[in-house]
Amino acid sequence: MAIEVGMVLEGKVSGITKFGAFVDLPDSKTGMVHISEVAPTFVNEISEFVQVGQTVKVKVLGLNEGKISLSIKQALPKEQQRRPRERSNGDNNGKSQDRNRSNGGSGRPRQPYKPAPPVTSPGEYEWQSSKKNNPSSFEDMMSKFKQTSEDKMSDLKRGGESRGYSRRGNGNGRK
Repeated sequence: MAIEVGMVLEGKVSGITKFGAFVDLPDSKTGMVHISEVAPTFVNEISEFVQVGQTVKVKVLGLNEGKISLSIKQALPKEQQRRPRERSNGDNNGKSQDRNRSNGGSGRPRQPYKPAPPVTSPGEYEWQSSKKNNPSSFEDMMSKFKQTSEDKMSDLKRGGESRGYSRRGNGNGRK
């Protein structure tokens, strides 16, 4: 019998490695099931899904230079090929371990990305006074400008020092 792509065959698992399982097929041929094709769920240890000597149904995915690529999960009926929502044996309180892995283990569904609101000005500084003072002399305005500038500069320097940055330093931007 000639093996062709798309055929579903039965074979015996003859070996297990970290990356897949080898399956003995009819006509003394051997194919390999990659770890990603063992089950419709995440497979960390192949030995949790198949054992040496076990008879399995496999689908032939490809024939390349004498190598036969196989899939166990694609040989399953269509309704079993999708990832299950909940475990059937009651482990993990009915929650899927795959769902927990995909979002960092929090168990909560992922939220869509929301960009941060645009920054309009640095800090909470009031760059322009909202209250209009009565017209004053040039000297008064200059004095007020210098005072607010000095206040803002000292605030900026304090903020930079608290984060470990300094104008003068050892070349790496840190104190």
